Amino acid sequence: SRAPRMSAPEPSETTHASHDDDDDDVDPATINTTTLPAPFTLSYFKKAQNRSYEENTIKLGTVATVEEFWLLYVHLRRPIDERPSSCDYHVFREGIKPMWEDEANINGGKWIVRLKKGLAARYWEDVLLAILGGACTGVDDDEICGAVLSVRYQEDILAVWNRSADSRRVCLTIRDTLREVMELPATANMDYKKHT
Repeated sequence: SRAPRMSAPEPSETTHASHDDDDDDVDPATINTTTLPAPFTLSYFKKAQNRSYEENTIKLGTVATVEEFWLLYVHLRRPIDERPSSCDYHVFREGIKPMWEDEANINGGKWIVRLKKGLAARYWEDVLLAILGGACTGVDDDEICGAVLSVRYQEDILAVWNRSADSRRVCLTIRDTLREVMELPATANMDYKKHT
């Protein structure tokens, strides 16, 4: 069975106002929204000479609702569009930097899945939607810090970052959720790496 996925609400669920061709102004107060469990920031990293990691990381936007996510996401280039260059895609809770040195990440770690070329776009979207939708039940709401997709020449690397590397129960719950979301067999190779 497929893991929970977020989808754009049906038009009848998103607005109370009728909209005709003569009225281009929609009052935001009349639009229903679906709030995410927490706001998330999407960013992109591509290495450039003589610039720090933070200088090379471009913030694409922060989203707090399903509708804001889809408004941003439909305009983003997918991982498959980037080949053959090397880059990273990030989605992290608002206020958490995609760096292990960030206070929220420093005592945590990440589950790593190495992907054959050609699979990254599908798996990234599945994991992205699961994280934004809070699909990892059985752990504290703020346990998942974010995720990174590293597009490389030979393979792509998907990592889900969490706060508590020392909790075996938490780490195994995240692993099992990630395996379910990606529909990986129990024999699939997944590695956990502590940040410090």
